[in-house]
Amino acid sequence: VWQNTGYAAIVYLAALAGIDPTLYEAAKVDGASRIQKIINIDLPGIMPVAVIILILSVGSLLAVGFEKVYLLQNPLNLSASEIIPTYVYKIGLLNANFSFATAVGLFNSVINMVLLVLVNSWARRVSDVSLW
Repeated sequence: VWQNTGYAAIVYLAALAGIDPTLYEAAKVDGASRIQKIINIDLPGIMPVAVIILILSVGSLLAVGFEKVYLLQNPLNLSASEIIPTYVYKIGLLNANFSFATAVGLFNSVINMVLLVLVNSWARRVSDVSLW
């Protein structure tokens, strides 16, 4: 959950730095409060970046990191901590069932692609930003 937060924070800060300062000056002249500036200037300014970060995050949703989970697994928590990459490793390399492991890995890729296409189409409907 937190492993990409630093990257997203840097991208959000860059998006905030790219907002035209004259918008803030005009809002100050109009008497806008800080909350109104955030709602009417900051959020619309970073919305395209937030949509792209969401799409990229959903694209890597099922790729949680094999090594982290595998190193923390033991017989006591195996039933609760089994994820698709560790299952593919155990079936494919430890049990030498390469064809089934390939099919499970392909299924994982198809599910990832379906999620990516769904979120991308939702982003295109909600905003004018999408990956394709």
